[in-house]
Amino acid sequence: MFSLFLRDNACLEPLEIWHAEEFAAHLDRAREHIRPWVGQAFVTDDLDGARATLRRYAERQAEDGARLYGIRLDGVLVGGVMFTDFSTAAGSCEIGCWLEPAAEGHGLVTDACSALLDWAFTSRGLHRAEWHCRADNDRSSAVAVRLGMALEGVRRQSWPYGGVRHDKQIWAILAPEWLRTGSRAA
Repeated sequence: MFSLFLRDNACLEPLEIWHAEEFAAHLDRAREHIRPWVGQAFVTDDLDGARATLRRYAERQAEDGARLYGIRLDGVLVGGVMFTDFSTAAGSCEIGCWLEPAAEGHGLVTDACSALLDWAFTSRGLHRAEWHCRADNDRSSAVAVRLGMALEGVRRQSWPYGGVRHDKQIWAILAPEWLRTGSRAA
């Protein structure tokens, strides 16, 4: 098991199936806050659902695909980041994030996503990283900007939630851009 320190009281760690109870408890604190902004399959309502989400990511990671990492603040799981898509064949990935309300405003997502981008571009040799978010999610768009990403377009009404279709922004950064900024763009 590894732990990457983001700052004195915060670290990034893999989330694995054996974390299911802790992950379920975290989702109880975060669920309604994150539900509008993340994929429906991610926001589970019970321990079995939490275990299934962790298992799905473990299986995808075993195939060198998607990966899931938890952010801990003072030892407590408060959110996370992930590669929702990861393809060495295509040389691209998509990253995403979530936080419970108590963890917002500390720069944790920017720091954690910077670590993912560093690894994807320098260790794995990927060329492109994307960030998808609802167009009305200002906090998420701000992270993309802090990461040095460019807004490439908007997919109109492609994000259904609560009986309404929302626009989705597509942000991206290329490896040469990331490396030119000295990696951590924030």
